[in-house]
Amino acid sequence: MSRHILVTGATGKVGQTFIEALFAKGNEGDRVRALCHNRTLPESDRLSVVKGSISDRDVVKKALEGITHVVHLATCKEIPEDVMDVTVKGMFWLLEEARELEGFERFVLIGGDAGMGHFVYDHPEPVRDSQPWSPYPGCYALSKVLEECMLEQYYIQYNFKGCCLRAPWIMEKDDFKYSLSFGDDAFGGPKPAELVDDPKAEVERKSVPVYLTAKNEPLQRNFVHVDDLVEAMLVALDHPKAHQETFNIAMDEPVDYEVVGNYLKETQGMNPLPLKTPYHSTWLDNTKAKLLLGWRPKVDTKTLIDRSWSYERSSEDQRKIWYPG
Repeated sequence: MSRHILVTGATGKVGQTFIEALFAKGNEGDRVRALCHNRTLPESDRLSVVKGSISDRDVVKKALEGITHVVHLATCKEIPEDVMDVTVKGMFWLLEEARELEGFERFVLIGGDAGMGHFVYDHPEPVRDSQPWSPYPGCYALSKVLEECMLEQYYIQYNFKGCCLRAPWIMEKDDFKYSLSFGDDAFGGPKPAELVDDPKAEVERKSVPVYLTAKNEPLQRNFVHVDDLVEAMLVALDHPKAHQETFNIAMDEPVDYEVVGNYLKETQGMNPLPLKTPYHSTWLDNTKAKLLLGWRPKVDTKTLIDRSWSYERSSEDQRKIWYPG
């Protein structure tokens, strides 16, 4: 079967990896159309581009012409001026246009564990796919809830063909290494430099942060490698058991920062440094995705570390995060 897939947020790390993996699968009939805003992609006989804002219905309508599947990745972080246009208007137009399409097969939403509060709230049990939403303060977490809620309402109103893959922090290349950096190049949060008196001294000592919870225990936090997420996306495109379901797509176990510190001491000669945080350990339960989809993550904590520390970033590949993108 030939598929014509619209990808929003196609220029991001997940979008680009997904497109590459899709084309590598060998189904020559598959085509991708990328809806691009700030950046674009080189076009080919299998990849076309529509430029414009996802909040513009005419742009979305044009992008969806002849489409059989949608992979919705476009998002924005803590940008109140943009979040409703991207999250609410943008997704509303996508859903409205897709539900009227002849031959439409599936809408795959990439959700996020921000809507479940990830490590901001204390979850005494594993966070399951069906747990009620509990976004932490801020517009980004709210936006992830609104996306999932809108999709679920379209199931009820129109028996819409969709599914949601809920991911935690998505890692690629040397992301994880820089998430532990005491320097100005720190990626994401919490930022280790903000938790110590002298960040430069910790760099010189080759310190690695071992985050502690509000209960003074080693923090456990959920991640997924982009390769594992993309594999789940490829499966979910057409799997019959994905219909109108939500799946947690995460590593089998959360990353334990004490394990990280000890492994980096053993392999890289780094010095584990316990740092107290106000956060809580969480365990994103991926059992449903493994049971229904037959999906299995391949990247565990040690593999994540090994890949990140061995990655050599080229001078042309500068770290920059785009939201929306």
